[in-house]
Amino acid sequence: MKLQAIDKLIAILKQLRDPITGCDWDKVQTFDSITSCTLEETYEVLDTIKQKNYPELQKELGDLLFQIVFYAELADEQKLFNFDDVCQAICDKLIQRHPHIFSENKRKVAWETLKQQERNQKKQFSILDDIPLSMPALMRAEKVQKRCASVGFDWNTLPPVVDKVKEELEEVFVELNRENPIKKNIEEEIGDLLFATVNLARHLGLHSEFILQQAIHKFTQRFNYIETYFNNKNQALSDITLEEMESVWQQAKQHEKQKLK
Repeated sequence: MKLQAIDKLIAILKQLRDPITGCDWDKVQTFDSITSCTLEETYEVLDTIKQKNYPELQKELGDLLFQIVFYAELADEQKLFNFDDVCQAICDKLIQRHPHIFSENKRKVAWETLKQQERNQKKQFSILDDIPLSMPALMRAEKVQKRCASVGFDWNTLPPVVDKVKEELEEVFVELNRENPIKKNIEEEIGDLLFATVNLARHLGLHSEFILQQAIHKFTQRFNYIETYFNNKNQALSDITLEEMESVWQQAKQHEKQKLK
């Protein structure tokens, strides 16, 4: 990163934030108001990486960097910290977490051990305290499970993990088959099933957020195939039966298999 470039970005943001001559939108933003923008920019970065669209990635990384600089500027205005402090903090953290690289003591220390030392310094009661509540649910579930596994609260083999998924699925059916099903109980059991499924994916070395995104992408492509099929026949989907759509859905699956050959 060129130092003069980051200085220019900070200067531009300060001009945008000027109470008198600044941009009407930028100058009224707060920490809370731009969080949705940060999340959106993060997903756009991930999307361009997945597409291997590296020219676009350069632009999206710039948008994400702007969000970081924006937060730092808001903090600087409130005399909390500034962008230099942010950079220094991550430098210190990286050096602290890699003593085998940056310290004279080359003994490699487990990452989770270093993290636990940091938590102790912060006087956290639980190893789960610093997991962000705003994380996407699947990612947060995986993070919670990994953190618990780091202290031994985990199965060592796959069969009990699979059995837990079956158990939770059966409990969903139990609630559904009650004479008067209670929505809250069904929600709870489906939540347990999702959590157990994330645990199964984790034990298989898979990331639930990523594989669900893949599943959504696959579903979207197949549904687009259905839309295109009936659109070419000048037929509205609202006039098509489920059986007819299912038939074309199977065609879409066959089309995918042929493309893979």
